[in-house]
Amino acid sequence: MSLGQRRTERQQELWVATAKLPASIGHVFYDALNGVLRDGKFDRIAESLCEPFYKEGGRPGIPPGIYFRMIFVGYFEGIDSQRGIAWRCRDSLSLAEVSRVRTA
Repeated sequence: MSLGQRRTERQQELWVATAKLPASIGHVFYDALNGVLRDGKFDRIAESLCEPFYKEGGRPGIPPGIYFRMIFVGYFEGIDSQRGIAWRCRDSLSLAEVSRVRTA
């Protein structure tokens, strides 16, 4: 291309609407595990068992149901540090979906 001569072609649009992006099918094992925990009302049971250990006026923590789900992820994936588990749950969209509490 010589000086002063530009192509008349235009670059395609750079941005893509998030609604057009494909959705992940998720992780089948963790979806099934989450279903079993939800059907067994695991979150209510875990909260009632942990309630005596709550500190009045203390800093809010992770709900017990979510915490135990994260521990399950660490166990099944062989991650032995809390930072590693937190990173893995944040990094993977399917695991982030599992670590959310659904009350449906």
